[in-house]
Amino acid sequence: MNVLSLFDGMSCGQLALERAGIQVENYFAAEIDKYAIKVTQANFPETVQLGDVTAIDPDSLPDIDLLIGGSPCQGFSFAGKQLNFDDPRSKLFWEYVRLLKALKPKYFLLENVKMKKESMDVITEALGVEPIFINSNLVSAQNRQRYYWTNIPVDKLPDDKGIVLADILEDGHVDRDKSHCIDANYFKGGNLKSYFEKHRRQLVFSKDGMCHVGDAGISDKYAYVNRVYHPSGKGPSLVASDGGHLQPKVSKGTTEYRKLTPTECERLQTVPEGYTDHVSNTQRYKMLGNGWTVDVVSHIFQGLVKQNAVSAA
Repeated sequence: MNVLSLFDGMSCGQLALERAGIQVENYFAAEIDKYAIKVTQANFPETVQLGDVTAIDPDSLPDIDLLIGGSPCQGFSFAGKQLNFDDPRSKLFWEYVRLLKALKPKYFLLENVKMKKESMDVITEALGVEPIFINSNLVSAQNRQRYYWTNIPVDKLPDDKGIVLADILEDGHVDRDKSHCIDANYFKGGNLKSYFEKHRRQLVFSKDGMCHVGDAGISDKYAYVNRVYHPSGKGPSLVASDGGHLQPKVSKGTTEYRKLTPTECERLQTVPEGYTDHVSNTQRYKMLGNGWTVDVVSHIFQGLVKQNAVSAA
C-alpha cells in the first residue's frame, strides 16, 4: 500500500496503520513543522518527507492507495474565532481536495473538529461522504470529539475500554473520569479559573485541599475542591500546548495543582510512551495536542483489513 499523509504532524497515521496490522510499502508525508518531522523520522526513518502541501505535484507520485490527513482546524474550532474558510489555515482543506481529485486513491480519510454545520456541509459536499462522529473517550481518558470523513467501511464505533483519567496519571488526583481535550496551547499551562469556568487545560491535583474563598481571586465555586478531588476519575481533551515532565505544583489556598506531563498526554492520545521525547516538552505538547488519537484511527483502518483490501504487516 502506498500512503500519502497530508498535514502529517508527528505521523499518528503511521502509528495507526501499524497498530491495525497494515503493511505499508511507501509512506509519503506532507509536513513543514521541523519538530514534528524530527519525531516522525526518529520513529519511522523510511518516511518520505515532501514538505509544503501546496507544492506537491501529483504527477511526481506513484499510484496512491490511501490518502489521509487532518487539515488545520483553527478556523473551524469553537475554541477559536470561527473564521471557518476565511482562516488561511483552514483554507488548506482545499489542498486535500486538490490532491484527492488528482490522485484518485481507492481510500481516503479526513479528520477535523466539531464545527458549524455550514462548514461541515461544505466539507461533506466536497468529499462526497457523510462524516462519522467519534469521541476519543471510548478508547482513552480524554474527551476529544472529532469528525472523520472516509470511504473506508466502518460498521461500528470503537468499543468502550473504560479507561479513566486516574488510570493514566503518574501521580496526583483528578475530579473527573475524562480529561478536557488537549490542544496545541496546553504548554501555556492552566489555572483554576480556566479549568473550572472555561473547562479547558486539564489540571491534576497533588492532594485534597480546601481553597479559601477569596484566595488569589478564587470565587466561591472553587471552595468545594476538598469534596470533589479524589483518587479516581478521567481528564479533559488534549491540545497542543504543555511543557515539563513532573510539572511544578502551584498552590492556591491549600490546593496544589499541576499540568499533565508529556507522558500523560501521550497516554491520552494512545501514543506509545516516549514517542515524542526527541524534542522539547513545549514541542511535545504542541504536536500531541495537534495529533490524532491513534486507537480511534486504527479502528477506522481495521475496515481495510476486514475488506481484505490490504496486506497484513
